Amino acid sequence: MNFRIGIGYDVHVLQAGLEFWLGGIKIPHHKGCLAHSDGDVLIHAICDALLGAANLRDIGYNFPDTDDKYKGIDSSVLLKKTLELIKEKKYEIVNIDSVISLQKPKIMDYIPLMQEKLASVLEIDIENISIKASTTEKLGFVGREEGIGAQVVVLIKK
Repeated sequence: MNFRIGIGYDVHVLQAGLEFWLGGIKIPHHKGCLAHSDGDVLIHAICDALLGAANLRDIGYNFPDTDDKYKGIDSSVLLKKTLELIKEKKYEIVNIDSVISLQKPKIMDYIPLMQEKLASVLEIDIENISIKASTTEKLGFVGREEGIGAQVVVLIKK
């Protein structure tokens, strides 16, 4: 069996008055991610990890922000397209492990909803998706609530 590991990382600026999307769900908050799409850093990092594991470059290459068809797009659509790309190469997802860096909002109560949404889009068992959250103890751009980041590691198999 051919196993491959991929890593993904994404960061977005937080700005007042925008919708806050994370893990495919809308979370109430007074700030949202400034982005070409809906700015879902978790989904973007998952896409990058999956694409990297399958040696398909990255999210910017496959879904460029210079293409108007991706303007304001629901990142779940990009995730589904990413799944289709790795399936074309005969890969399937074994598991996903992620950590989201943000000061606010607190997302612990939303993690099960994110897992359900991601499992549905990716056609995998919810038990194969780990989502953790961490503050930066008020340090840096995350601590100052200027931005949010996500890191993801995936394992895929052929």
